[in-house]
This record gives sequence, C-alpha cells and structure tokens, in this order.
Amino acid sequence: MAKFSETGAETPMENATADFPTQSMVLLRFSGDVTTKAPPTRRRFLQRLVGNIKDALSSQGIEHRINRTHDRIFVEFPRDQQEHAVDALSRIFGVQSLAVVEKHGWETLDDLVETGHAFFAESVRDKTFAVRARRVGDRRAIPFQSEEVQRRLGSALLPHARGVSLKQPESEASLEIMPGEAYFFRENIPSRGGLPLGCEGRAVALVSGGFDSPVAAWLMMKRGVALDYVFCNLGGRDHQLETLRVMKVVSDRWSYGTRPHFHAVDFDEITRDLQEKVTTRYWQVVLKRLMLRTAEMVAAERDASAIITGDAVGQVSSQTLQNIAAISPATSLPILRPLVGHNKEEIIRQAREVGTHDLSAKVKEYCAIVPSKPATRATRDQLDYEERNLDLNLLEKAVSERSVFDLRTLDLNSLERPEIQTSEIPPEAIVLDLRSKAAYQGWHYPEALFLDFHNALRVYTQFEAGRPYVLYCEFGLKSGHLAELMQREGLDARHFAGGLKALIAHAGRQGLDIASF
Repeated sequence: MAKFSETGAETPMENATADFPTQSMVLLRFSGDVTTKAPPTRRRFLQRLVGNIKDALSSQGIEHRINRTHDRIFVEFPRDQQEHAVDALSRIFGVQSLAVVEKHGWETLDDLVETGHAFFAESVRDKTFAVRARRVGDRRAIPFQSEEVQRRLGSALLPHARGVSLKQPESEASLEIMPGEAYFFRENIPSRGGLPLGCEGRAVALVSGGFDSPVAAWLMMKRGVALDYVFCNLGGRDHQLETLRVMKVVSDRWSYGTRPHFHAVDFDEITRDLQEKVTTRYWQVVLKRLMLRTAEMVAAERDASAIITGDAVGQVSSQTLQNIAAISPATSLPILRPLVGHNKEEIIRQAREVGTHDLSAKVKEYCAIVPSKPATRATRDQLDYEERNLDLNLLEKAVSERSVFDLRTLDLNSLERPEIQTSEIPPEAIVLDLRSKAAYQGWHYPEALFLDFHNALRVYTQFEAGRPYVLYCEFGLKSGHLAELMQREGLDARHFAGGLKALIAHAGRQGLDIASF
C-alpha cells in the first residue's frame, strides 16, 4: 500500500495501488485530544491513528490510500465502497469528524467562488443555507480571510436558495482551504473523538454481557486504552455465549488496530466454595473481590496496567460507596470505573450508540448467589474475615484452565450450542423447580419438585439416571446452568426455555391451573 516519510506525509511504494477508476475522498479531522499534544506525542498518536484507519478499512476489504498532512488525514477508496468506508471511519477513536470531499486547485478567490457555485448550487436550491469556510495549514499563504470567502460564495449561491440561515440552515456549503487547494463538502459527519485506540496502553475489563460493562469498556477505549475482557462464568455455556456475542460486537465495531481477547474463567467450583464458607449476606461483595483477583491474574499475563468495571455508585448492593471501598483492596492494580456517576438510563442510551443494547437486553441476570438481604455496608476487615477459609488455589486453577478467544477472528457460528433447552415437558419427566421456597409455594408446575438451587449444585451427581429431567427457574439461567452440569454427568437433562414466564404460558395452553398468576 503506502509508507510514511519522517515528516508524516505519505510516499508511494513501488507496489502502490494504481488510481481507482472512480474514487471518493474522505477528509478526517483530529480530535482536540490529539491536536493539543506536544509534537513528539502528537506524532506518535497520529502514527497510531493511521495504523488504526488502515486496519478498519482492510478488515472491511476496502482498497484505500492514505495521505497525512500536519492538520488532516485524507483517505481515498473506490466510490462504490464509500458507504462502508465512511461507516468504518466514523467509528475510529481519535477522529473528531469527517467529510466526503471533492478536491480542487485554486489561485485566486474568484476560483474558489466559481468552483463553489458549481458544486453547491443544486444542494442549496429552494432551501435556507449557510456557507462555512475555514482556512487550514499555513494561513500566511492564503491572501484572504474565511469571512470574505463566505460572503462572496454566499452572494453567488443566494439566487438559487430560499434564504440564509446561519443558525439552522437546511443546507450547508462547506469548504476547507489550504494553500493552492480546497476541499468542498456538503455534510460534516461527527465521530467520537477521544484518543487513538492503543496509545494509552492496555487494561482488562470485567464483563458480564449486560448493559454496564460493555459501555464501560467502550468509554475506556475512547480514551485510547486497548482491552482484553475477563468473563467470570457463573451461568454455564449459554451465559458465556451470550456474553461473547455482546463483546464480539464491541470488538468488530470499535477495536480497530488492536486484537482483544476474551478470557472465560469457569467460576463453578469457586462459587460453590464461596457458598459453603462465606456468610450469605456477604456473598456478593466477596464474589466481586474474587473477580478482581481473577482480572489481576489475567492482567499480569497480558501486560495490562489497570482493571475496568461497570460499577455505578448505588446501582446494586455491591456498589454502595462503602462496599466499593471494601472491595477495591482485593487488587493492587488501579480500578477504573468510567460509569461511576452514570444513571441507568444514561448507560442504556450509550449502549445503543455502542451497538450492544439489543443483545445485552437478552442477557439474564445470574441470580443464584444474590442473597435476600445482602450486606450494603461491609468493611475490609469483615471481608478479610469472611474469606479466611476460601481455597484460593481454586482461583489459580480456574485462571490457568480458562478458555481464550480472539474476538476479531472468532466465528460465533463455530461454537456449538449445547442442546439443553426444551419447550415441552414429557409425561415421564421429573420436573424440578429451582426457585425459592416461597416462590414454589406461590405457584409451581403440577407435580414439580422443589429443589433449592444451592442444594441442587451439591447433589445433582447423585440423581437417578434413566429418567428425563426438566428444570426451570425465574429466567432460565440457573436452570440452564444446572442442566448443562447434569448433562456432563450423563443425565438426560433439559431446562425450560424462557424461564418462568414461558412455562406459565405453556401451562395455560395445556389447560393447567395458573390462577395464582
């Protein structure tokens, strides 16, 4: 393709691509975070930005050429690939805005007015409009002011338009003027700004697939931090697949220039040990400390300098300010919490921008170890005491045996989904209700047996073989997890897809009693 000279201008290589038969050009403007840096830092950031642009377009199979000046980056590509190229370029951190432009040479102000009139006359016809002109680069070589260009070009376009509106025009006539050449465009496309991804080192992000953690990861990526993701798997293979889908979107849409890895750590033995040895009300806060230690172990292997979480103060019991203070000393690494002051509505709105909202909305909360009366004001000394009997060797073992996925190359269709779901209940099946005793007493599927989920995890290996089992819970996550574990033991186990809501609908279709609902 091309290489860069020491001054930052692009010089063609011997095997550079020939001119595209019909080509488009996009002008990219740097974010303020880049332009305000000292020259050596700015040069390093821009080299990283150009590499990320190349990766973005190459990953989409788009032929391209890049030219970098001191103030702008110009990208050329075949016109029939313009839509995909602009979409990819608008998702590159470090770019403040971009525009599809036409380049024209000039010698006098009259040249700019004549070219601008020809370029914009139709786009402003019968509309209100504004002219936006800007001088870029060595302004001493441009013998007129931007305001003069705006007045002259505006006067030339006014006969075609309905009027001028500087605040809310229906059409804009924009141009950037450099010595000897100008770039004309009708639309300015905003981007995300921030810092080029990868220029601020690497961190690991604890993720669960819900709304919060992908948005927290995205916000730190916008600050130039390259990421790996650590998933502490509480809910079995289904939960892992759901979270992989979410983080695959983040990776494919936003991780240009980096190769994020997804580290799936099986927390099954760890949570059993926790439930046996820790007072119930402290389960959640101790679990969060174990997750931080897991992330720290992965970070050490990946040369990462910090841990990112999706915590927001007061959102859930483990995120009260006092609990956050008690949890944080579990690791010596800095813990970055970019959502700490966000409301849930703000997080959900940002999830739509990131592109994870719809997938995250389908990820159920794993509620198997949520106590009915969780601790909200734990202290560090209390948590140290609660952890005194935990087998931390289980944590090291789980990390060493974790599954690692390269998200950029991962084909989700290649991951075989276990056949653990059912939407029917065979007459001979043993039906197990894994909800609380109170919920079971309120309503349960006819002839279903009550089995507290925590006890089920202890005794399922002793279940009788040769009979089909159908399990259900509130949302299908606990029952799916247990069904998967039972299948590993050779038992014929399924869980009812869709959880309690789907089961009640099924019971209604069967003419069974659902009066309490």
